Amino acid sequence: MSAGGAGTARAYLDHNASSPLRPEARAAIIEALDAGGNASSVHGPGRAARARVERARGEVAALAGALGRQVTFTSGATEALAAVLHPHVEVAGRPKPCDVLLVSGVEHPAVTRGHRFPSGALETIAVDRDGRIDLGALDAALLRHAAAGRRAMVALMAANNETGVLQPVTEAARLVHTHDGVLVCDAVQVAGRMPFHMGTLAVDFLALSAHKLGGPQGIGALIAGHADSRITPLMTGGGQERGQRGGTEAVGLIAGFGAAASAARAGYETGGERERLAGLRDRMEAEICARVPGAVVIGSGSPRIPNTSLVAFSGARAETLVIALDLAYVSVSAGSACASGKVGASHVLTAMGVDGDLASGTVRLSLGWSSTEEDVARAVDALAKAVPQTGGRPVRAA
Repeated sequence: MSAGGAGTARAYLDHNASSPLRPEARAAIIEALDAGGNASSVHGPGRAARARVERARGEVAALAGALGRQVTFTSGATEALAAVLHPHVEVAGRPKPCDVLLVSGVEHPAVTRGHRFPSGALETIAVDRDGRIDLGALDAALLRHAAAGRRAMVALMAANNETGVLQPVTEAARLVHTHDGVLVCDAVQVAGRMPFHMGTLAVDFLALSAHKLGGPQGIGALIAGHADSRITPLMTGGGQERGQRGGTEAVGLIAGFGAAASAARAGYETGGERERLAGLRDRMEAEICARVPGAVVIGSGSPRIPNTSLVAFSGARAETLVIALDLAYVSVSAGSACASGKVGASHVLTAMGVDGDLASGTVRLSLGWSSTEEDVARAVDALAKAVPQTGGRPVRAA
């Protein structure tokens, strides 16, 4: 927990928006900044900076079960996705353009707005009531485009940023590759919270962001499923990152990313972090449902990442609840922080068919490496007080 003001501790439950900086990452950043040096220089300080970059590249690769040469550093997942969501990519050294971009109905705006396909080339694939892509609909769309001689790129997130629901990425990859398509995966929310492996997912490209797992903001990565795959770079310049992304490497941020990735991996592989977060989340949901009549956990019927709860309160307004909890020194969000300030229901909940009244009263509580039982208790207490005060009412049984 961090200071909340006037001596009150703040419970931070918004790790899906940005996770606090891990001490290992802070130490790596400071060490790199103190050392200085340009990673493209051949003198001693330059070689030391290069060594830090390559060490971090290996640490980020290990988090995804990949090799260092498959990793390209970017300013974040948004840039990584913009770089790869383009008609002209080379998968395993095979240059063959894509004609259409298929996306699930719950993809992040970094995909639906950030791609570089021409107008009219985007097609949305339906999801079920839990927000998982309809594989039958995906297969039908792939068949239709293949029959017309069109190659498809498919964008499918590993876990939803609002609900935490996991997508059937491996099964989708099998369908995509059967039709000679390309699969791009936004793995931002799954990274650091549970094990995942490029080989198992069988994706062609995967995007990560450091600050979601306790690294610094402003750094991310695009990981290629094949080391000889190529993208159409957003920036060329001096040819850094093997020509995939020009510009002087941000050595301090990269070092912090690597340290955070290493710490996260150690946490769930040897420290039981996945089980700890799942235990905290399950207790939190059970207590909220016990103390707030009618509370509904969205997506609880499907597999989820272990840290995320999207809870709905009929009759309440999410924005009002977020403010009420903030005044109680509890930090949560109304769905995706990337869409803060929007008016209307989340596109994720709309795609899932969630009732409008229920959708307008949803708040996301997301845990992370710094979360404690005290944070959960404070959040439950604050919600139990805030929901009745902000118009929440029980939900009638169907």
